[in-house]
Amino acid sequence: MVKDFILHLFPRVVRRNDLRLGYTYCLGGMALTVLLVLLGSGFLLLFHYQPSPEHAYASILHLETRVPGGLFLRRLHHMSSYAYLVLLFLHSLRVVLTGAYRKPRELNWLIGCGLLFLSLFAGYTGYLLPMDQLAYWATETGMSLLREIPLVGPVLHAFLVPDAVGETFSLLRYYVLHILVIPVCIAILASLHFYRIRKDKGVLPYL
Repeated sequence: MVKDFILHLFPRVVRRNDLRLGYTYCLGGMALTVLLVLLGSGFLLLFHYQPSPEHAYASILHLETRVPGGLFLRRLHHMSSYAYLVLLFLHSLRVVLTGAYRKPRELNWLIGCGLLFLSLFAGYTGYLLPMDQLAYWATETGMSLLREIPLVGPVLHAFLVPDAVGETFSLLRYYVLHILVIPVCIAILASLHFYRIRKDKGVLPYL
């Protein structure tokens, strides 16, 4: 899988026609680049964030006002998350409009849908972490809507919010999901996605 990923980035042969720029050129590659920026900036943010209801917001204020480059770092992470979701959406839209989800690429389409879902969930879990009023009430609204979904809604709500939104255990679960569980799942699915592109000869059919 690693070898196929490297060969996908550095193919042995590229046709001249495949180098022509278009409106949808390399949307997946740009999404991967922004994802790496997200991971890098998020890793640096870990050194200053405290995942507790009492200190979360204060740690964000400390980062923005006292840490050199802290405000830029947080804004970079914040804006990169929006750019990442936009690029994923446009990439998915291109796949739908060009029919690239058809056989033999059905499995890769499902993997891509999983990536999109996980990325949306990552953004949602990260939204609560600053613990300001906007983050609290947006998460409270989302959890209230989730609880109304028949059968699975109450179960998911109990898992994500074992005490109350913004309390110790719910904040900790959002934090662990955001920095560990979801990124690992995204990395696995992204590796499978690039592997299947190579396997299905989707982008470079002559390889």
